[in-house]
Amino acid sequence: MVPVPDPRKTPMTDAEAEAEARRLIEEGYRPAPPAPPAPVPTATSYRDPTKIPAYGPTPPVPQEGRAPMSQRATDTSVLMLAGAGSVSMVSVSAGILMYLSQYGDPVVCGIVLGGPTVVVLALSRLVRRVKETVEAAPPEIHQHFEGTVHQDHSSYSTQTRGVFARTRNELHR
Repeated sequence: MVPVPDPRKTPMTDAEAEAEARRLIEEGYRPAPPAPPAPVPTATSYRDPTKIPAYGPTPPVPQEGRAPMSQRATDTSVLMLAGAGSVSMVSVSAGILMYLSQYGDPVVCGIVLGGPTVVVLALSRLVRRVKETVEAAPPEIHQHFEGTVHQDHSSYSTQTRGVFARTRNELHR
């Protein structure tokens, strides 16, 4: 059996290439065939008449405005915006004061206008530390019992060791 050469892999001669190019150009400029008759229009939409449930598995949709974030992140961002506003007001005030006085000492302006900011920052840190201390305190537990009461203060510990896991449970009383 004689292998037939693949026409795609054998290079064309110049005459063949020119003939193929003319064929493609003529085919490109040939008028398009007439369009088939338009089909009868069919319905392209459907409105479901059932009512939408008030709740269900539909995921929440992001709303306009601030991005959804935790309450702590929201509070922190508001605090940063307020701090930036107050710092910019103090800076602009100091700049205007030095410009109008023409001989204002920048150190004195910094002390006079920055002093209240330092006091506010110190107070806010103190309040935050007090709040953290109160939140870290264990809650008070009031228990009222009637009749015979037995309280078990035992604890359990588990250890797993080795390549082939061996678990050892111990009861401490």
